[in-house]
Amino acid sequence: MDLYLVIDGSGAFQSSKTDAIAWINDRVVDRLLMEGDRVNILLAGDRAELVYSGVISDSDSGEKEVIKDKLSTLAATGKSADFSRALSTVSFAIANGDAGGLAGGLAGGLAGGLAGDRISYTMLVTASAGGLESALAGDAQGLFRWFRTEKYEQWQVLVVAPDIGRKVNQAAAAYMNSLQRQ
Repeated sequence: MDLYLVIDGSGAFQSSKTDAIAWINDRVVDRLLMEGDRVNILLAGDRAELVYSGVISDSDSGEKEVIKDKLSTLAATGKSADFSRALSTVSFAIANGDAGGLAGGLAGGLAGGLAGDRISYTMLVTASAGGLESALAGDAQGLFRWFRTEKYEQWQVLVVAPDIGRKVNQAAAAYMNSLQRQ
């Protein structure tokens, strides 16, 4: 899996950051991430910034603790959250199969490729839905065909699985074919 974690870098998010980061650590870092997963953390403040990029090498590597430490030390980088730029960067990386080249994407272009069997999973964590309005209306709108939101008292997460439609169709076809063979 290629995980793109986009964290609200606005001042408004700072009051709910502790609860949101605890949720991410428990539900995502501890429970979801496995060996071989690529993780990219972007901070969406006045501009989008890649703050972490790495691969989970194995359960004893300490990489998960590095991710947790990075998340706990994130600070506001602006008055607003540039989700639109962060999502455009993620969308471009996914379209070009290059989870490892996000730094280049933020600088203007990506190169390289990954195997097409990896699932891309994007999570946007924000203090309010208002921060997502520009992103939802922007170039990354195609990302939102398969999504889910979870709302908490002072923050919310929008989980997106771009390009999963093709994988869902392939899995459904394989399942139907297996039923016909029986």
